[in-house]
Amino acid sequence: MKNLTIILILVFAFSACKNNKKETSQAEDINAKSTTNNEKQNEWITLFDGTSMDAWRGYLMDKMPSEWSIQDNTLAFTPSEEGGKDIITKEKFENFELSLEWKISEGGNSGIFWSVLEVENAKIYESALEVQVLDDEKHPDAKNGTDRQAGALYDLVSPSAKVVNPAGEWNTSIIKINHKTNEGSSTLNGIVIATFPLHGEKWDNMVANSKFKDWKNFGKIAKGHIGLQDHGNKVWFRNIKIRKL
Repeated sequence: MKNLTIILILVFAFSACKNNKKETSQAEDINAKSTTNNEKQNEWITLFDGTSMDAWRGYLMDKMPSEWSIQDNTLAFTPSEEGGKDIITKEKFENFELSLEWKISEGGNSGIFWSVLEVENAKIYESALEVQVLDDEKHPDAKNGTDRQAGALYDLVSPSAKVVNPAGEWNTSIIKINHKTNEGSSTLNGIVIATFPLHGEKWDNMVANSKFKDWKNFGKIAKGHIGLQDHGNKVWFRNIKIRKL
């Protein structure tokens, strides 16, 4: 009888230990999957690495315009007489951190767009928000207000500091857009120079006091394409990447 009791105790202990290991293994699997999902969410997606334009197409087009090409590992734009050759990502993004480098030609102008809504017979800027790419020293738009200078949220928020490098030199822009927290920002060369809301009363007031106040599609969607602008001047981009927030 005594031996039987000991055997039953050992069997019970073994079974309990096995169940505990199974539960621990299941918990570890759940944690591992959660960690993997978070890591995937935070992974950088390459939009241009110097070798391929596959992530891009023309605005309202199925292919890339010939004005955009790969030169010395950069995504280079050379203007033509026709104009209107803005490009957008094939994928749409809503909450993200976008990082890229750019340099502008002397006296040049371009822009970085997001929340692009493609509308037939409409220009890209009629819906999209824009961080300005500009030669502040020689392009006249820089004299039309600080909210049109390099790094500004165009016509809405001025840069808090003058940190842009001259025409022909590389600049690094980081744009963070998070509709969940209602926070947007523009960082230029390591300095956060503009912060802004994305919706709400403050946002509505900003738009009401801008050139966009009567534009029916401006800033109306959260999820849209990323875009780069043809403003009729040479411009170069490189190391373009994005991660979802």
